[in-house]
Amino acid sequence: MAVRHRLIKTSPDRVWEVLADGSRYAQWVVGTAASQPKDGEWPQESASIGYQIRLGPFEVGNETVVRRCVEGSVLELEAKAGPLGTARICIELRKWGENCLVIVDEHPLQGAGGTLHNVGFEMLIQLRHRAMLARLAKTCEDGDATEEREGRSRPLGRYATGGNGAGHA
Repeated sequence: MAVRHRLIKTSPDRVWEVLADGSRYAQWVVGTAASQPKDGEWPQESASIGYQIRLGPFEVGNETVVRRCVEGSVLELEAKAGPLGTARICIELRKWGENCLVIVDEHPLQGAGGTLHNVGFEMLIQLRHRAMLARLAKTCEDGDATEEREGRSRPLGRYATGGNGAGHA
């Protein structure tokens, strides 16, 4: 089971704001070229987003579904990867002083990914998580820095859902 963590130098509210915006999925998920809301209202349970993965001239579309959401602290996803099967990805946010400790726990659920899962595969997931958490940190921390430079404050407790512009209170 691939578990990795990272301290992100911003509040859990800010990190949740990024996670709760399905249209920003491609900004922090490694290997994803574009994302868009598909069904339901992200990140509510059973909501999904579609995304594209580009490998050279090839493009493959897949889907990620929310399986569990504890607003502001836990987002549990099922990522579908075509013939490779599906994976469970749990992202947990913990307040750590003024910052946010993000813990990612991923393991294959079904399909070839589960059958082929071994130490080498685990190492690749760890490398992917390291890059993904670095991208998430940059996305969250850069957003804070931009707002501070521009003298703006963000309304806490409001989360973008992408597509229709509606938010959650």
